Amino acid sequence: MAGRQQPAWQRYLGFGVIAGLVLLPTQPSRAGSRQADTVVIASFNIQVFGTSKLAKPQVVETLAKVVRNFDVVAIQEVRAKSNDVIPSFVKQVNADGSHYQYVIGPRLGRTNSKEQYTFLYDTNRIQVDTSSVGTMHDPGDRLHRPPMFVRFRARVPQAEQGFTFWMVNTHTDPDEVPEEVDALADAFVALKTARPDEDDIILLGDLNASPQQFGRIRNLPDINWAVSGTTTNTRRSKTYDNLIFQRTATAEYTGRWGVLDLQTTYGLSLKQALEVSDHNPVWAAFSAVEAASTPH
Repeated sequence: MAGRQQPAWQRYLGFGVIAGLVLLPTQPSRAGSRQADTVVIASFNIQVFGTSKLAKPQVVETLAKVVRNFDVVAIQEVRAKSNDVIPSFVKQVNADGSHYQYVIGPRLGRTNSKEQYTFLYDTNRIQVDTSSVGTMHDPGDRLHRPPMFVRFRARVPQAEQGFTFWMVNTHTDPDEVPEEVDALADAFVALKTARPDEDDIILLGDLNASPQQFGRIRNLPDINWAVSGTTTNTRRSKTYDNLIFQRTATAEYTGRWGVLDLQTTYGLSLKQALEVSDHNPVWAAFSAVEAASTPH
């Protein structure tokens, strides 16, 4: 029997560079008020998230509370040799009766210090397209950690009306920000042309760059970013984290976004917040129902 041919979009993206797939207004707004008609998507660099951090009950409790604010969370900087960190963390998140699951990517990086991208999602509100999970192909080796992509669908009463979207999880190297941010522009375009039935792409993560440093990303047609005019790191001095998408294609964007400040939200001192992470989570809200792309 002839071998099964890979779909063209998978070949184009270098699909198969995957490991560890596991399935178990324009002003800042407050997180924590999830609504049935919206999908709240977040990005969170949980600085050096490994066994040491997992062994701190108060830190884990805060991290679990953070996740429960959102329908999908793209996590960066999972850094552990053990495969138990994310499964153990998800158990903590679900300890209150929540129903989160996760997708985790391979260990990436040019040095001995490898990192994994992870997506946590509320299964009551989100489903994952298991055929559309992978790590971007980077033949020019321009990125220390090539982005991980996953396609999701919002659960709504009329399933075929649910908002579907790619999420592209990224963490640039702080020493090569201009080069890596420009490479991400190419990654965005590659995914845009990957399959004809999906035009919603949300590139998110720790870019180590403010919007003024987005380079060629800024030249993409109708490009938009959620976070602007505020800081995203815990010390409140830099804007590193963001969600990027095309405004006309992703007409589901509600205009609501925010930065969940760990100190003010959970009553932490700066020292306590830094034990959780040196980044605050950033988020944006989208309609749970698919919207028609608006014309250019």
